[in-house]
Amino acid sequence: MIGRLLKRLVVVLLAALLLVVVFVVVQFNRRPSLAPYQSLTLPTSTDTSAVRVRFAGVTTLVFDDGETAWMTDGFFSRPPVLRTLFGRIGPDPTIVDESLRRLGVRKLAAVIPVHAHYDHAMDAPLVAQRTGALLVGGESMRQIGRGAGLAEAQMRIVKPGETLQLGKFTLRLIASRHSPTPYSSGHGQEPITEPLTPPAHVTRWREGEVWVISVTHTSGRSFLVQGSAGIVPGSLAGVRAETVFLGTGTLGRKDEAYRSAYWAETVKLVGAKRVIPIHWDDFMLPLSEPLQATPWLIDDFDTVMADLQQRGRQDGVEVRMPPLFEPFVP
Repeated sequence: MIGRLLKRLVVVLLAALLLVVVFVVVQFNRRPSLAPYQSLTLPTSTDTSAVRVRFAGVTTLVFDDGETAWMTDGFFSRPPVLRTLFGRIGPDPTIVDESLRRLGVRKLAAVIPVHAHYDHAMDAPLVAQRTGALLVGGESMRQIGRGAGLAEAQMRIVKPGETLQLGKFTLRLIASRHSPTPYSSGHGQEPITEPLTPPAHVTRWREGEVWVISVTHTSGRSFLVQGSAGIVPGSLAGVRAETVFLGTGTLGRKDEAYRSAYWAETVKLVGAKRVIPIHWDDFMLPLSEPLQATPWLIDDFDTVMADLQQRGRQDGVEVRMPPLFEPFVP
């Protein structure tokens, strides 16, 4: 009798586990369509005299004024979900080289990951090696560079508030926070304290220092790169940016109060006239395919866009989408 009950219990538990697995798999493949936002995509530009930007998914942006080019993140490898969760990951040189070719990038003055998670920093040392760029960041970024064999002379370690001159660009790196998630509280930082040599498990790329980058150019253009939807109240006081590249990852899972505070601290405070959402795409899918929004299981891009557009209408801020790989004037 007890044996039969145990067998039934095992069968029920296995069935329940199977249902959970099926649910997760199905939900991980359900996502908002990007079709409603295609009309918001900025046109490509051939004006090499203007500051132009190229977008390559997540928070990878190339700023280029025709004389100097520099990049945020430089994440291209985008390993698939099962390998990311259960294996060891590292940069894919073939994918990195092909992505740089598609961007038209041969030489960079700097590559600056906005924090040290793998979807921002994993490929950065290889990008620096390929392009001669300085790898810029904090002590955690130094350990990622060391683990990849990057020379110390090719790394620039900065402190919060420090400025960096790259040709006619002036960059100021301001301490920020990660968007609060089950994996990152948004209040503390997890440093990387020893060289990180890939391939490694995804958890080795801990958060490290988190940056928001204020960018000004001698042409008078000004930008803000807010890579993660975190808030440090008042940290951007005095900063001005006509265009904000706004990290929206997990913003669709935040409540109204958080989204309102994020807009106020990151868009209104700097006097922005245009917002370009970034970090909304599923970075476990390859760049050889069209970008897709993050699955509903993790985020809700429809909610994000409805929220941004409503706030934009109220405050006179234009919300536009970036084309993939193509140069545009932000």
